[in-house]
Amino acid sequence: MRHHRSGKKLGRDSAHRKALYANLAASLIEHGRIKTTEAKAKAVRPIAEKMITLGRRGDLAARRQALAFLRSQEIVHLLFAEVAPRFADRNGGYTRIVKIGPRAGDGAETAYLELVDYVPPAPVVRRVEQPAEATTAPASAS
Repeated sequence: MRHHRSGKKLGRDSAHRKALYANLAASLIEHGRIKTTEAKAKAVRPIAEKMITLGRRGDLAARRQALAFLRSQEIVHLLFAEVAPRFADRNGGYTRIVKIGPRAGDGAETAYLELVDYVPPAPVVRRVEQPAEATTAPASAS
């Protein structure tokens, strides 16, 4: 029995699971919102919150801890320079899980894991240009 065993295994060995968590947390930091299964979202949420807390600390030790987990200098820079300062006045609760419904292929429950200040990009409205009127020279009667 699993009495008081923390964390989900998600059908992966420990190295695969750790890489999955790092990749999902990095994608969340980079894009602001990710679409994944509910179980993965619930597993990654505390990790992502810890990374944002490290970003709020902002010192060298915190940067090195984040780099050890996320494994990407660009993502760590984005976390410390852009994402964490947006949450400077917030004491936790940086992410939310929005349930979407079952996935078409296998019926797995899916959800968005997003930062609480995420604003979806505005849809791009493209105007259809009218074709230019054909300007033909009047036919001369010869």
